[in-house]
Amino acid sequence: MVIDFCAGAGGKTLALAAMMASTGRLYACDVSERRLDNLGPRLARSGASNVQTMRIESEHDKRLDKFIGKADRVLVDAPCSGLGTLKRNPDLKWRQSPASVKELVEKQKSILSAASRLVRPGGRLVYATCSVLAEENERIADAFLEANTEWSVVPSSLRSPEAGESRFAQLLPHRDECDGFFAAVFERQDR
Repeated sequence: MVIDFCAGAGGKTLALAAMMASTGRLYACDVSERRLDNLGPRLARSGASNVQTMRIESEHDKRLDKFIGKADRVLVDAPCSGLGTLKRNPDLKWRQSPASVKELVEKQKSILSAASRLVRPGGRLVYATCSVLAEENERIADAFLEANTEWSVVPSSLRSPEAGESRFAQLLPHRDECDGFFAAVFERQDR
């Protein structure tokens, strides 16, 4: 069982469905009905038969309780400042402020915490953003690990000469010639 916790219009969901070859169960959750509606036609064209969409009120929606401790994988592509995409979206710098980033950080922490409850022992949780800000990335991941001792980091397999080895995956526009992205993979320990 895989849960795309912040599915949006489902691009990642479709990629996951293809990787799963329509086996298992894949849930695409999001707070936006409009975005999930956009997934419908794309899902039909893909031929994926293992995806179920689920609009949730928030990360704390009680309907998610049926998944507590059952998911093999949960992907959290968290809402973020998007500052890793400045090259393509230069107007973002005018739409973000320290206050808006602070608000996003609180939301990211809440979403990550709520999503972590769904992962079974031995399962994995992926936290990702398209931000380059440490407060949205490493600091969130480190705070999560500090507050949740039953989780460990799966070191990133992403390696670049400039980045060296890292616990987390980080792509930077000036170094990697792409948008800025961050990902942390956590594994829930068997207890």
